[in-house]
Amino acid sequence: SEVSGESVELIVFAAASLTETLNAIAETYSAQNPGVTFRFNFDSSGTLKTQIQEGADCDLFLSASPKQMDQLETESHSLLPESRIDLLENQVVLVTPKENEKNVDSFDSLAEHLRAGDILLAMGNSDVPAGQYAEKILSWYGLDMRELESRGLITYGSNVKEVSAQVSEGSADAGIIYSTDAFSAGLPVLDRASEEMCGKVVYPASVLKSSGRQKEAQDFLDFLSGPKAQAVFERIGFSMAE
Repeated sequence: SEVSGESVELIVFAAASLTETLNAIAETYSAQNPGVTFRFNFDSSGTLKTQIQEGADCDLFLSASPKQMDQLETESHSLLPESRIDLLENQVVLVTPKENEKNVDSFDSLAEHLRAGDILLAMGNSDVPAGQYAEKILSWYGLDMRELESRGLITYGSNVKEVSAQVSEGSADAGIIYSTDAFSAGLPVLDRASEEMCGKVVYPASVLKSSGRQKEAQDFLDFLSGPKAQAVFERIGFSMAE
């Protein structure tokens, strides 16, 4: 409901795992709200957080984990606190190449193979949330990361797309990624990690205090948590945050 067709460009910083969905949702939104256009900056949540703290122009931030959002809230008071919501949940899943030569069918059987030392597991490194979740799962099974590394059982990716690629091309026997990445890469999901194993994977979103377009950013955020946008998110494996 823009007055006299006045145009607004919203600058949205979003975790790389939201690329496909947000582009699709923004198209729908712009069609319904003529004059509203988007400039997206997709990157890892940590990189985006740093750019915001360094003063980058941004109206709305969507992070793949609460940690970066908490840091913006406590360290630089960058958020419009009343706008912050938990928007989405993702799931940490186990995937294998289509051939699945090791017959891995669950996290339990992955743990058995790792103990036996006859498997190569791809996971994110400890800088990325996907790697941190994978470490939690392995330690939940009582496995020691350093020992697994020294036995040559782990290969790392610097982001979750690299992990998916290692599994897709069969250079690793199994991988720990998000259900949305499994969907994008066309990899079969063999098991889903429970909350007990690695906690919840929550994507928070917030309008930024420094935004000169707080109302428009809030309107778009409201749309993102509504049924039309959620249907798009759910198609690729996200679920609504509880």
